[in-house]
Amino acid sequence: MTTDTIRRREQTTGWILAIPALLLLLLVFAYPIGRAFWESFFTKNLGTELQPVFSGVENYTRMVFDGRFWESLQNTTIFTVASVILELLIGMGIALVLNQSFRGRGAIRTIAILPWALPTALIALAWTWIFNDQYGVVNDILLRLGLIQTGINWLGEPTLAMIAVIIADVWKTTPFISILLLAGLQSISNDLYEAHALDGASAWQSFRQITLPLLMPQILIAALFRFAQAFGIFDLIAVMTGGGPGGATETVSLYVYSTVMRYLDFGYGAALVVVTFLLLVLAVAIASFLLSKLRARAAGVESR
Repeated sequence: MTTDTIRRREQTTGWILAIPALLLLLLVFAYPIGRAFWESFFTKNLGTELQPVFSGVENYTRMVFDGRFWESLQNTTIFTVASVILELLIGMGIALVLNQSFRGRGAIRTIAILPWALPTALIALAWTWIFNDQYGVVNDILLRLGLIQTGINWLGEPTLAMIAVIIADVWKTTPFISILLLAGLQSISNDLYEAHALDGASAWQSFRQITLPLLMPQILIAALFRFAQAFGIFDLIAVMTGGGPGGATETVSLYVYSTVMRYLDFGYGAALVVVTFLLLVLAVAIASFLLSKLRARAAGVESR
């Protein structure tokens, strides 16, 4: 049996094993998106129309002039960028600490992942009480330290409400980033650091010239996962602020929910879903391109 025959058989076996997964993805992912794309060309509002009416690109034209949509997109962008950047910075610090050898490292690694494992709705409810203007822990600490004279209405002020939900999201999801980065750190050979140290490099130089280049693929993958999750955030903000005050924390997913479930405007809601999906696809495409470049750069560092 030739090598080509074995390779073809392996490829055939691989495709046969992948068919159930592909069918599942087609059922739970491709079909809903395709259905939303189709319905986005119809005016389908159960509050005013019992039967859908074909309207072409009217829903997309409406979106261009929809101030609430652009505000929700701006809120989503601010929340996503701030959360992902903070999570990457803090997660990197935690990963570097957990990568060191010390007593009880296994137990601390287990404890560090607990916030990520807890239900988001439960965490959001806890943070709602933490930021409560009368009974919250945050205000109590600030009052005891003498930093404020009266309680701050964290969830009642637009800017403070956004800060509060970002802090809650960072607290919950940073462990996910740290575990991914820790796995990347453990794959870097210590020989590289030892050779670099013999050349007179400092710890900061080793981090900048070895750790970051070799860890960049994991950083980008973690950022990609978190970008997709943060961009579609719903439960955390729905529990903490409900999109308020005055729409200051309303994200695109909350706007879609209100459009479909409150106003029963399924056609316009479908258009919002399609646009959100396309934005995520664009982000994934850009990240994949950068990932391929960073992998090539990391391979060059390892070969030195």
